[in-house]
This record gives sequence, C-alpha cells and structure tokens, in this order.
Amino acid sequence: MNWLDTLGNGFDAIRSHKLRSALTSLGILIGIAAVVLTVGLGQGAQQQVSKQLAALGGNLLIVSPGSSTSGGVRGGFGSADTLTTDDATALGSRSAAPDIAAVAPVSSNAAESLVNGASNWTTTVLGTTPAWLSVRGRSLSSGRFLSATDQKDAAAVVVLGSDTASELFGPIDPVGQQVTINSVSYEVIGVLASAGSDSSTNLDDQAILPISTAQQRIVGGTNRGSVADIYVKATSQNRLNLAYQEADRVLAYRHSITSGSTSDFTITTQQSVLSTTSSVNSTLTDLLIGVAALSLIVGGIGVMNIMLVSVKERTREIGLRKALGGTPVLIRRQFLSEASMLGLTGGLLGVGAGVGSALTLQHFIDNPVAISVPWILLAIAVAIAIGIGFGVYPAARAARLSPIDALRSE
Repeated sequence: MNWLDTLGNGFDAIRSHKLRSALTSLGILIGIAAVVLTVGLGQGAQQQVSKQLAALGGNLLIVSPGSSTSGGVRGGFGSADTLTTDDATALGSRSAAPDIAAVAPVSSNAAESLVNGASNWTTTVLGTTPAWLSVRGRSLSSGRFLSATDQKDAAAVVVLGSDTASELFGPIDPVGQQVTINSVSYEVIGVLASAGSDSSTNLDDQAILPISTAQQRIVGGTNRGSVADIYVKATSQNRLNLAYQEADRVLAYRHSITSGSTSDFTITTQQSVLSTTSSVNSTLTDLLIGVAALSLIVGGIGVMNIMLVSVKERTREIGLRKALGGTPVLIRRQFLSEASMLGLTGGLLGVGAGVGSALTLQHFIDNPVAISVPWILLAIAVAIAIGIGFGVYPAARAARLSPIDALRSE
C-alpha cells in the first residue's frame, strides 16, 4: 500500500464519521484561531508603537528644563526656565557634538486662540526653527515650512496642523489665508501632514511660528529667551547613545553642573518609552499564546481519545488487514494519517476563523490587527504536529494488536 492509498483510506475513515471528526477538530480549530488572532493583535499593537516612534522621530532626544521652586513648593520636571536658545545653538555645534545631526528648540504656549473671520480655535502655539520639520520627522501636505529668512526677520507667518486647519478653514485651502493670534495677523504658509497622536498630545492640533516671532509676540518679558524643550536628532539610531552623552556633556558644561550637583535639565528618549509599551504588548501576547496553547493541548487530547475509539471500533478491520499481510508499519501509518488529517482540518478551519475574526475585529477597535503569513503557516504545521503527536499512541496500539485476537473480537 503506497502513501496515496493510505491517505485515501484515512480520508474515507474520517468522512464516514463526519460529526465525530468535526467535533474532534473543533478543539484544534479554537486553539489555532486563538493563536492567529492573538498574534495579530500583538503585532498590530507593535506596528502602532513603531508608527508612533516614526511620528516622534526615531533618533530623537528631548531635553527638558529642570524643576522650579516657589514659596517652598517644588514644581515638577520642566517647570523651570533653565534652557535657552543659546543652549540649542551650542548643541548644534558639530565640533562639540559630532553625533548630533540637527537641533530644534521649542517655545510653547498651550492656550492661544486663533481666529479666522467668524471661526476661532484654541490650540497649542509652538515657536521653533526650520530644523523642527526634519528633527520631528514630519512632512507637509501643502505649502512650505518655516525658512531661515522667516526666523531672521521674525516674520508673521504660521504653519498649521491638519486638524487646526480643518477647524479654522474647513474644506478651504488655508495656504495664503490669514489668522489672528493675540490681535496680530499671521499668514498661513503651510499645513502639516497628519501624524496622529503620541502618548499625550494630538500632533495634528498645533500652530507653529518662527521661534523669534513667538518670543517677541507671544512669550515676551524677561523669559523670552527660554525654551520649553530642545529636540535633538542623532545622526543615526546606532549613534543615539553617543548623541545623548554629547548633549549631556555640552549642557553640563554650559550650566556649570559638576559631578556632585544636581542637573537643571533632563534628557529623555521617546524610544525608551515606546519600547516599554512594546515590551508590555509582547508579554501580553506571550500570555495569550500560552492560553491558546492550552486549547491546542485539549484539542490534541480530543484527537487521541477519538483515535482510541476508532481503534476499538475497527479491531476486526485491523485483524483482517494483518491477516492479509499488513505490517505493523502500514497499520501505524494508516492511523497516523487519519490523525494528521484531523489536525490539518482543524488547523485550516482555525486559520480561516482567526483571519476572519481579525478582519472583523479591526472595524470595532482602534488598534490594527496584523495578519502574519509566517505565523499562519506555523499554526498549520503545529496543528498537523498535534494530530500526529497525539495519534502516535492509538496508532501504536493498533499496530500491536494480534491478528487472531483482533479477528475474534466482537
């Protein structure tokens, strides 16, 4: 008997007990579907994290001021005015910091009202330099970004986030239009492409001015030279740690920070925050895959149980096959082929159910659900392996039956 005959006989045996075979495959189906869906959710979450990292700038360092103290009450990190545009200029020196590619200081005012005729919208107003666009990894959907001339002349120009532009101008192209901030008219020169949100901020709801303009017309006062943050872009992802050390060394020197004193600034990487989120998602994915693996084990036990029942029911058939010259190897192969077919059937149906659930679920949740072809192929292989693994004992039991005892059985 060749392999084709063996598979044909196995298929006939499964088809003759349709309901029993379907129920046997159900446990494997549920386990495989759970694996496909769980991995899809985990990889979708990781893709979302990667997208957020790209929106923030993959090689990004953020330098923030230290804490302030007023009336004995200490403010949180970022509450002091310890960073200036001169600090940003120093960080941009290639001789002092060769692993820093670009620097963008940012002054921020989070509650400014923008007016366009009868429309108004309160949003975050940022003052920054032309390098901000590349440092933050952003792009424009229309118009242009701030130029060195705008910065030098403290020009009354503004670049809007996509949501801000939509709220103020609706379907009208805002480039070339005017908006009013604190009774001063600004020309809209560009609109940023949508970037979604990071962990705490809507990146599409903001207005960006030249930092010289913001310091003169928005901030004012004695603190006009201070900045809220300094964004630092490393030359490459592999040089991020070196850029961190260089930024820390330059600012420590400028701020006269010694080894025994407390820094009046902090340097953070968004990548470390997002990698923590990715690690949590990975842990949850592993946990859910473990639960799915238990379902597969239960399904495998079901396969073993049904195969043992099948051996019991077909004892006379086994005896007849042996009497006609069937070897233990052929008998074992016959039952293993049936078990593997049950596993393959459950695996294919489970993959179909998992993919269908993933495609349906992503219409009801915010996070994407990824369909991973390698994991699908692995799931099918695991389903077949479970069918074979749990079918070994019943097949071996069938192969050990004595022909005479088998033929005498009722």
